Amino acid sequence: MKKLLRATLACLALFTLSLAPANPADAAAKKFKNCTELNKTYKGGVAKNKTIKNKGGKTQYKPLVNAALYQANIGKDRDRDGIACER
Repeated sequence: MKKLLRATLACLALFTLSLAPANPADAAAKKFKNCTELNKTYKGGVAKNKTIKNKGGKTQYKPLVNAALYQANIGKDRDRDGIACER
């Protein structure tokens, strides 16, 4: 009986761990100090959704699409086009 209880608890623990977020960026969006810091991690900046078009002209890099990360850094979107720190 004890073996069955241990096996059940082990399976339950493994199942619980598998439900944890796989990517830490999904768990909490990081707020960057400035665009230089953000561009070290995300070269093209951060877009709020994939349908956003850049107003500022041609960019060198494609932005990462992540709504939570964009919302955390919305103050860095100077031209209000939906892409923070594009370059």
